[in-house]
Amino acid sequence: MSEEVSLFDQRLEKLAKLRELGADPYAIERFEQSGTAAEILDAFQENKDVKFAGRLVSFRLMGKAAFGHLSDGDDKIQAYFKADDLGELGWEVVKLLDIGDHVGVEGYLFVTKTGERSIHVRTLAPLSKALHALPLGKEKDGERWYSLSDTEVRYRHRHLDLIANPEARAMLLNRMRIVAAVRRFMDRRGYLEVETPLLQLEAGGAAARPFITHYNAYDIEVKLRISLELYLKRIICGDVPKVYEIGRVFRNEGVSNRHNPEFTLLEFYEAYANLEDMMALVEEMFRSVAQDVFGSTKVVTDGVEIDFGPAWPRVDLLSSICEKAGVSEDAFGSLDSLKSALGGGVVVNPVNGKEINLAKEHNLGGLIEKLLEVFVEETLIQPTFIVGYPIETSPLAKKDPNRPGFTRRFEGYVRGREVCNAFSEINDPLDQRERFADQLAQREAGDDEAHVMDEDFLFALESGMPPTGGCGIGIDRMAMMLTGADSLREIMLFPMMRPD
Repeated sequence: MSEEVSLFDQRLEKLAKLRELGADPYAIERFEQSGTAAEILDAFQENKDVKFAGRLVSFRLMGKAAFGHLSDGDDKIQAYFKADDLGELGWEVVKLLDIGDHVGVEGYLFVTKTGERSIHVRTLAPLSKALHALPLGKEKDGERWYSLSDTEVRYRHRHLDLIANPEARAMLLNRMRIVAAVRRFMDRRGYLEVETPLLQLEAGGAAARPFITHYNAYDIEVKLRISLELYLKRIICGDVPKVYEIGRVFRNEGVSNRHNPEFTLLEFYEAYANLEDMMALVEEMFRSVAQDVFGSTKVVTDGVEIDFGPAWPRVDLLSSICEKAGVSEDAFGSLDSLKSALGGGVVVNPVNGKEINLAKEHNLGGLIEKLLEVFVEETLIQPTFIVGYPIETSPLAKKDPNRPGFTRRFEGYVRGREVCNAFSEINDPLDQRERFADQLAQREAGDDEAHVMDEDFLFALESGMPPTGGCGIGIDRMAMMLTGADSLREIMLFPMMRPD
């Protein structure tokens, strides 16, 4: 029998004994408390009666007395158990406690000889029994404390991570606070939160491969959405001027520290607004959320201070590539001229070692964005807007009237990572149909990420859509930037894992 199974059986025996004593830890439905651990300690008054419940996170049994810390998840307070005060039955219950159990105590506040503010327990009630041992670290001051560093275990059993690692817990909880702060920000500015379908006949609004499933009621194949865009713009076509949605989207692609097939996306659209309005709103949003959640517009990650307070620089996409890749702007006239200027073959960035195999690049816009990824993105540490994207990779953005071949589109970058994508939206249905037709041709040529033809969306555009500004922000990426996380999985409660 393994040690783990043996421990499990030992705790089952203790559970049975507790039940024999009439102290079934699962029988109590409710326990009234005087406050959180922090509130009790902040308002500490010796001899004051208090009630508190939490998880037992340390425990020392010493003859006819015991000390333990009870945690409510955020803070902990010490409890002192004494056989003479608890009586024979109460002391028997104390001896059956294990680290990880939830316990409710009633008693009075006092200060120990070592100066620690504590609860002198008069009565206690077991509230749950932990049948598995929680992860423990090294012994410290005679006590055992939690520690969990195995990444696989942390992601697969997130409840253990929340219990054992205060820094990871804070990061995950702050992600939730960030989402709440974004909602407050959008609501204050008159945007209405809406919900759009997760299951769609045509998954559009982005260049990505969808997950496919079967709709039994209609006996049809449907896709999980890859974006929120097209349905939200159909609402704009219905003369609802400001809308947003925060929802899960699904892209059947690779996994990395920056990408996850299932993620949370914020998209918002405003009638009679344009690209510059979206830039101003993005700046204001990041600034407001940082201040709201963290009390400052500045965050420090890897020793680098990121400041969301100032206006974000607006950097032209082609100019940034020319500067970092050493290519003249004249070379961007065609795919062949750009490949020739790059020397053909494989292009390597000597700074980061990233490569571009020019033989695999089949359109000018795709190569331009690849150059941005390889030569520019990692240099964009402070919040920055890259403006002016090629038409081939921007099938939903208005054409730039002053720059043939390019669109009124920007992306925002922080810490070398894209955090948002926005346009002045196409509201010309003839132009949009032509763009979809171009995308369809790319799809038929083998590009399974090219945009689909969406007749329902085109019908809405043909009914009339006002000039509109729109933006998408990856909430997970936003949380990474604000919390300092290095991987998406650090700020996702339950990332998908391979079966164990």
